[in-house]
Amino acid sequence: MRASGTFTVQSFVPADVKADPAVTTALPVTVATMEKRFEGEIAGRAATVFTSAYDQEAGVGTYVAMESFEGSVGGRSGAFNFVHSASTSGSDRSAEFLRIVPASGTGELAGITGTGGIAVDADGTHRIWFDYELA
Repeated sequence: MRASGTFTVQSFVPADVKADPAVTTALPVTVATMEKRFEGEIAGRAATVFTSAYDQEAGVGTYVAMESFEGSVGGRSGAFNFVHSASTSGSDRSAEFLRIVPASGTGELAGITGTGGIAVDADGTHRIWFDYELA
């Protein structure tokens, strides 16, 4: 099955997390927490831990995000985790990955598994979809 929707970022809060031992690279690694709101066939909210190595000026880097989603997918309510990542070389997205974390579903979403994706429209609209199955 496929469900899709849009989302907006409600908050983006940098976290003071430092790697130990410290290793200096050309792109600094940062961590932030986020809150997102989803609308459409995917409706609800998510708490996100967002990690990136990114150059703001050049728009180059990679992120990895772990989300804890609560709401509904395809009319079924519950919660689950999903992870996603992507890279950019300035104006593109590549090496994209999204996977629903196995065994993380609750409620009517217990047993959910699958993949999906995120796209950003030219006007800045963030789109998300899940290709999923329910056990």
